[in-house]
Amino acid sequence: MRRPHPSAASLRSALATVLAVLALVVGALVAVPGTSQAAGSLPCDIYGAANTPCVAAYSTVRALYSGYAGSLYRVSRASDGTALDVGLSGAGGYANAAAQDGFCAGTSCTITRIYDQSAEHNDLTVEGAGAAGAADHGASASALPMFVDGHHVYGVLVTPGTGYRHTDGAGVAVNGQAESMYMVASGTHVNGGCCFDFGNAEHTVTDTGNGHMDAVYIGTRCHIPPCTGSGPWVAADLENGLFQGSGNNPNDLGNGSAFVTALVKNNGQTSFAVKGGDSQSGALSTWWNGALPSGGYTPMHQEGSIVLGTGGDNSNASAGSFFEGVMTSGYSTDAADNAVQANIVAAGYTGSSNGDPGSTIAGPGGTCVDVAGDDTGVNHAAVQLWACQPQAVDQHWTHNANGSLETLGRCMDIMGNATAAGTKVQLWDCDGVGGQVWTQQTDGSLLNPQSGLCLDATGGSTANGTRLQIAACNGSAGQKFALS
Repeated sequence: MRRPHPSAASLRSALATVLAVLALVVGALVAVPGTSQAAGSLPCDIYGAANTPCVAAYSTVRALYSGYAGSLYRVSRASDGTALDVGLSGAGGYANAAAQDGFCAGTSCTITRIYDQSAEHNDLTVEGAGAAGAADHGASASALPMFVDGHHVYGVLVTPGTGYRHTDGAGVAVNGQAESMYMVASGTHVNGGCCFDFGNAEHTVTDTGNGHMDAVYIGTRCHIPPCTGSGPWVAADLENGLFQGSGNNPNDLGNGSAFVTALVKNNGQTSFAVKGGDSQSGALSTWWNGALPSGGYTPMHQEGSIVLGTGGDNSNASAGSFFEGVMTSGYSTDAADNAVQANIVAAGYTGSSNGDPGSTIAGPGGTCVDVAGDDTGVNHAAVQLWACQPQAVDQHWTHNANGSLETLGRCMDIMGNATAAGTKVQLWDCDGVGGQVWTQQTDGSLLNPQSGLCLDATGGSTANGTRLQIAACNGSAGQKFALS
């Protein structure tokens, strides 16, 4: 059958779109680190010009629109519970990390909200309990210092139990509509826990079936083996599967650079694409561009909520680092994706993407101070002794400026802020009370100044699960705890 000729008007429209994207590609390519990004087009400007506008845009490090001048994120401090919205150095610029540093001096702060820079206002807040995980905690605001274009900023350090969500995002794809998304993440701060996702998730915090999610993932979890290498791999979390392709995809070689651009786009009906690249140099690699998996994914059934750091049902065992990410309405062009990658490279990401997960506290008998519950970290969780496990997040503690010891977003706490010998030690929200202050002594003990008592292994035991308490300081082996 003979194909009809397009009209002159449609040709002009298509040509205008192509020229607009080409202009943005050229602008992104000529940008160099060290120049103000406000002068050029940023990722959401690029996607908007390509007729796939951003419907969600998040970053704790920089603006994603050249005209954006609002807040990037909110921090809450432990000492008094007050909050600060962290803004930009100027429209289209970089995070004003100095404001956070001043506000959080002498205490600890948590990221409690990440603002959506798009007109849809789909702000992310700390995720509540779901079918697969207890309520999450916010990321430590100072745990991931790094630089963009030479500017000191902070990323979002996700450890097990960290997650953010927005229910029913305005403008976000639903029921088989096309969409695209990318995030700048870490290729070195990763694990195989489910699931370090960013993207479209269920209305309720539960698994409602195949095709009800559409999110970009990076990690070392190989869903359909064999996978090439040891990862991490960029994949699409489409619910009940992390897909590097419609099935096994040995062509996905993984992305293990310090900073990774991870991108997924989905036409919602028949096909999707997976891309990954080094956020510091070079172009994107297309790991897959083809059919959606069979078995309930054609068409897709997205529900339009947004997650960061967890699966759709709050599966929250993942580790990752997040610096920026957007979701679009519609299936982005390759030209627009390339222009966005060029802009990310030009932004000049430097420093460590691993953050500071804290240090171990060596306990009696070669054990480590640990939290009961395998990295869940809920209030009232018992603080105990356990065999040291290098990868256990709940054995890594941050010694904050106010003397508190923090892991999993909460602090080592004397129950009820009590001062009596024999009171057990637990995990609790960091609130700056005296029962959360610990001072290393020259004899190797940890003193709580408010009570005048020391951290103590009950009965002097070194067995796994030995509960910690406070007791009169006596210099015994059961009170030797070393902050490393």
